[in-house]
Amino acid sequence: MMLYKDITAIIMLLPLLAFSQYAENDWDERNTWMNVFAIFDISNIQYGSHVADIGCHEGYLSIHLARKVGKGGRVYAVDVRNDRLEVLKKNLEDRALFNVDVILGDYDNPKLPQNKLDVVVIMDTYHEMTDYMTILNHAKNALKPGGRIVIIEKLKSRIKDKTREEQTNAHSLGIRYVKQELKDAGFKLKYENDDLGDWENDPDKVIWMVVATKPK
Repeated sequence: MMLYKDITAIIMLLPLLAFSQYAENDWDERNTWMNVFAIFDISNIQYGSHVADIGCHEGYLSIHLARKVGKGGRVYAVDVRNDRLEVLKKNLEDRALFNVDVILGDYDNPKLPQNKLDVVVIMDTYHEMTDYMTILNHAKNALKPGGRIVIIEKLKSRIKDKTREEQTNAHSLGIRYVKQELKDAGFKLKYENDDLGDWENDPDKVIWMVVATKPK
């Protein structure tokens, strides 16, 4: 009976273990291949900014953002899994960071404040969104006029020329699809970089980034 319970517990933990690359003990290593400060400069995220992190997981980017925007700014950390958000709350508490609102979003609605944000960041999450046009519209409504949406993804070389569906099934996505979707949602493209380094230092997973603005 005890063996059965142990096996059951392991099975229940498997979905969480699948996201181990976002765990706190991997963050220092992640800093070696993700240039967060360059991303902030390109996105014009600075002290006092109000920024959303959609798909925040346990808070890797949210914590960087909280330190960047300081007491004069605000971070809205959104995820659809409450277990991740509970870990994020503990991570924030351990670091004495009090400028982050933790939000349990829906799969089609990040539940952000309206017309209040300077920047919305979606990092390594957009490819998981089936209602991506709905999410883009929510993001646009949350931004101030002239506010920026920043999407960062990785494109695996083996599916570079595949369809959107084939790419997302491989947990990846190319910049060309997202640029068109941003235009369709009414954003104006401002910046793009299709080679921002290698995800997990793997040359077959190239990081790209696009920035678009909400019309004034």
